[in-house]
Amino acid sequence: MISIEKLKQQFKKILSLDAHPGHIAAGFAVGVFISFTPFFGLHTPLAIGLAFLLRINKVSCITGAWVNTPLTVVPVLVASYNLGRFLRGKPARELAFNNLDWHSIQPYAKSILLGSSIIGFGAAVLSYFICYWLITFFRRKDAALQEITREMEVVGEELE
Repeated sequence: MISIEKLKQQFKKILSLDAHPGHIAAGFAVGVFISFTPFFGLHTPLAIGLAFLLRINKVSCITGAWVNTPLTVVPVLVASYNLGRFLRGKPARELAFNNLDWHSIQPYAKSILLGSSIIGFGAAVLSYFICYWLITFFRRKDAALQEITREMEVVGEELE
């Protein structure tokens, strides 16, 4: 079961990371994009791999990969499929699957991948700006964090 208190603690942990707000927000945005892909069970390994490959914040990337929860997977999958079918110019067709393994959704893969890529990209862009704003807003309340953020924004990179 998801605990609200644990979510708050993780959120505060991300907001107070000792990194440039853009770096943290970029990691979170990449994780959000990954969370919308239909590669169930691989979101965390994909987030870790991309975080190392792109040299973005690992904690925020992994956290972003957990945005699409088990409660939202099916509605997002259906929306991705419908968007993908529409963009491919295909007539509407019923999405019928028994479980969320690759073999069940493989007949619908082209539409789902196209739709989830577009929805994931939109969610990632939106989450970048929201995360960046939240980090700078949160850091304004703490003088030490505010000074570090100001210096990072002037320099454009992490301070050591």
